[in-house]
Amino acid sequence: MSLPKFILGDNTEFPNAIYVVHTEFPRFIINLENDDVEWFEDFDAEDQKELETETENAIKEATEFYDSEVAKYNE
Repeated sequence: MSLPKFILGDNTEFPNAIYVVHTEFPRFIINLENDDVEWFEDFDAEDQKELETETENAIKEATEFYDSEVAKYNE
């Protein structure tokens, strides 16, 4: 199965939370309400530098994806 890079998610138990799932490495889910990130990967010390760069870029892309999707709904 081919997945999109980002997937939007919500849950009625957390009505203010807006989730974006990043399906490529490093895989994570971010709650845009409070910027909490949950990783689906295990990292070691060698990965730390790459992770910092990739995380910053991926979170920026996730936020831009959300903004783009919401703009489409509002058209």
